[in-house]
Amino acid sequence: MQVIERTLLSIIILRILSGGIEITAALIMFKYNDLSKALVINSLLALVGPTILLSTTLIGLYGLAGKISLLKAVCLIGGILLIITSLKLK
Repeated sequence: MQVIERTLLSIIILRILSGGIEITAALIMFKYNDLSKALVINSLLALVGPTILLSTTLIGLYGLAGKISLLKAVCLIGGILLIITSLKLK
């Protein structure tokens, strides 16, 4: 049996949690069958996605500490911040 690294397991669990939240939100939208409520739920999901993205990236960087250069780590974090910033722009 293969052993999974703790950092990788953390990323996997966060992604499963994120997927569960997305599916639950979709089911709630389906249940209420109301566009205004669906938009409110969708707005809440807009907070979940970037939070999970940033969390999994930081966990991954923590796991790779010492294995990648500081420049690559800074570029990766910068890229993630640019993605999050672009999502917030209108």
